[in-house]
Amino acid sequence: MKKKLQVIAARFHPRLIKEVERIADEEKVDKSTVIIRATDRYIRQWKLRKALGLYQQGKVTLWKAAEIAGISLWEIMDVAIKRKIPVQYTAEDFIEDFEAALKE
Repeated sequence: MKKKLQVIAARFHPRLIKEVERIADEEKVDKSTVIIRATDRYIRQWKLRKALGLYQQGKVTLWKAAEIAGISLWEIMDVAIKRKIPVQYTAEDFIEDFEAALKE
């Protein structure tokens, strides 16, 4: 079942409005679609930054970080490696993550 969209009012600088209109014209979509896509991308990036930050601080396991970011364990490991974030994955982490996965 498709969820009903909600309206959110926002104020944009005229420069941003012109860019949104340009992209909408070029992609043959409406302005709302451009804004939704941009917002979705920002949210995904924010969640990934948050998850990696918590992981680097030792507050969450890599598995939990992947869950927070909304991506797979393999994807977050790949991102961590590309960003030169040391992957600290102990046997205890594996057991904890394995048990969490069994509960899902």
